[in-house]
Amino acid sequence: MRQRFRPLWWLGITFVAISFVTRIALLVMSGSNVTPNPVNWLYAFGVGLGYDLVTFLYLAWPMVLFLWLVPTRRASVTGLMRWLAWLAILVVLFAACFGVLHLLWHAHLADVRPLIPVFLFFLPLPALAYNRASGQWGLYILGLLLLYGLLFVAASELVFWNEFSSRFNFIAVDYLVYTTEVIGNIRESYPIGTWLTLLVVLALVVFVLSRRGLRARDDGSTLMQRARVPLVWLLLTAISVAAVNGEMKDRTANNYVNELAGNGIYQFFAAFRSSHLDYKKFYRSLPDDEAFRLVREQLKAPNASFTSNDPRDLTREIRAAGPEKHLNVVLISVESLSGDYLGTFGNKEGLTPFLDSLVDKSIFFDNLYANGTRTVRGLEALSLSVPPTPGDSLVREHDNENLFSLASIFNDRGYESEFVYGGYGYFDNMNYFFSHNGYKTVDRGAIAPGTPIHSQNVWGVSDEDLYTLALKQMDDAHAAGKPFFLHIMTTSNHRPYTYPEGRVKWQAPSRPGAVAYTDWSIEDFIKRASAKSYFDDTVFVITADHCASSAGKTSIPINHYHIPLWIYAPKQFKPRRVEALMGQLDIPPTLLGLLDFSYRTRFFGQDVFQEAPDGGHALPGTYEKLGYVHGDTLTILEPRRRLEQLKPDFATGDATPVTPVKQGLVDTAIAYYQVASDLFKQGGLKRRADDGAKVAPLPAPAATAAAPAAAASTAQP
Repeated sequence: MRQRFRPLWWLGITFVAISFVTRIALLVMSGSNVTPNPVNWLYAFGVGLGYDLVTFLYLAWPMVLFLWLVPTRRASVTGLMRWLAWLAILVVLFAACFGVLHLLWHAHLADVRPLIPVFLFFLPLPALAYNRASGQWGLYILGLLLLYGLLFVAASELVFWNEFSSRFNFIAVDYLVYTTEVIGNIRESYPIGTWLTLLVVLALVVFVLSRRGLRARDDGSTLMQRARVPLVWLLLTAISVAAVNGEMKDRTANNYVNELAGNGIYQFFAAFRSSHLDYKKFYRSLPDDEAFRLVREQLKAPNASFTSNDPRDLTREIRAAGPEKHLNVVLISVESLSGDYLGTFGNKEGLTPFLDSLVDKSIFFDNLYANGTRTVRGLEALSLSVPPTPGDSLVREHDNENLFSLASIFNDRGYESEFVYGGYGYFDNMNYFFSHNGYKTVDRGAIAPGTPIHSQNVWGVSDEDLYTLALKQMDDAHAAGKPFFLHIMTTSNHRPYTYPEGRVKWQAPSRPGAVAYTDWSIEDFIKRASAKSYFDDTVFVITADHCASSAGKTSIPINHYHIPLWIYAPKQFKPRRVEALMGQLDIPPTLLGLLDFSYRTRFFGQDVFQEAPDGGHALPGTYEKLGYVHGDTLTILEPRRRLEQLKPDFATGDATPVTPVKQGLVDTAIAYYQVASDLFKQGGLKRRADDGAKVAPLPAPAATAAAPAAAASTAQP
């Protein structure tokens, strides 16, 4: 038995060695973010070894099954009839698995394709004999495939860390869904052919040097005797699933050290399991009535009144002082436009001269923080004005149709509302989401054949070509006599950072060049739009979907959520700077307030000009960590009902613990996320028949109408 299962030692030692080298490489890549302290190293490598051993229990299963099932001296399946019978058994088992999954979760055939390799793995096993050449070669091939797979994962981790400063997480899970874009992005960004060849060579070298550990030998064990090993392995696997989770490593104040202590394979599957997190099951909660009461209290405003006394109804009527301004609106969410790229916020590279010049010509917001770290989180905030609920974004969730959206408010006033994207909108479910929530979707596929394209990559056409498409949509809507609301989502400021030649001084591909090209293309768009007859009646809202980087020493490094916001309409709004703390979900109601719209709403965001000077807040989050920023305090809700409360440095992202905990802020944070999750789950975010009911404006402008705006412009986070 020891001889039969000895290859498991080879696999275990190989895996731990690769994991150790990977961890060293990631530590070097972390640079100064990990203090050269033996305590940090001991934690990262000690706890990391524990996660490596747990992960080994999972990844060794193919070899465990091979060593158990392969007959010892002669193959048990020989001859055509036995082969056909064995194949029929596997097909029946596959069909049974599919039937069970379909009955339980309505799975379609495409959903169970990952099961095919599993059945292909079992197909040849009965035709091998462990003590013969067939068994030895089968073991060699399996070992070489596993070795190459481990090296490939290690290399992928280095690339992922370089981009996100993190082990595999929910982003990696998302990327597996959209293999065309992701593989295309990798091919355009890295010399992937060379790397894969080097990995093949490395795998062969390691295999040749260590193949003695894969020598097959068995003096005569039976299938039932060998069954003890997989049974023990199954027991250990079950114990590890129950006793270990991906958050147990997060015990230091430095998030880089916590990430190094993990294992990429383990973290990937942990993220996969948490793609749909039920809020009340995993997070701290309040009694429902108390949670709704707190949210309703937060949503009170001088110009808002609740439409009913139902304590669980957030519907308010917003009443403006004066007639509505049915101006055209162009909302541009720029890919990865971090605040620290702007000269306005201290950048010395001169990347954004036009956007910096626009600060003094716009209503500019200094202290705006993104909802999340993914494009879908930004789109969710800008279209639905909701907190970033745990797990998947609502853009990608099931049953996300007919939600109360920004477009629905514009549509009630006769607007043409469109979502215009430079790539193909099936990515991240964007086309489906927007087309079922009040928007007409216009993407790369709408560009007419023969239209000049100055540059393109796997993510989409260059921004200037996207803006050409947007201008056409604006022209068409204006020609039809309709005001328009366009939400434009750019792609050029995304790896592989390609853009047309001759636009900026940086040669592509270049990240600084991509930022500079983003600035150039927005300037070009504004110049072209300024020649249109409708320009003076158009409001340009320019912001980011999220920051370029989300990594930091804390779990939510607040400096990597800081994004800019311009509201530019030189003939309509007087320029000013607004220093009030606000979140990305506050943009829709703030915009509607500037347009003097009187309307019904269930938005969670608020008009910053209607808030008290100290009333601003933001709700930054990841797919599982939910933040609430108010004043100088950041409250973070985490799975397994854990809690952090920190005093963040808004410039560096560093933070110190708050003691004692400010329970009022904890309760408010819980209330926002709990209520948002409950309402989506119960259909409470859906648009109702009476949401478009006409709301009368205030009878006359109040004499002190400007006071809230003045207060907002002086508030500090």
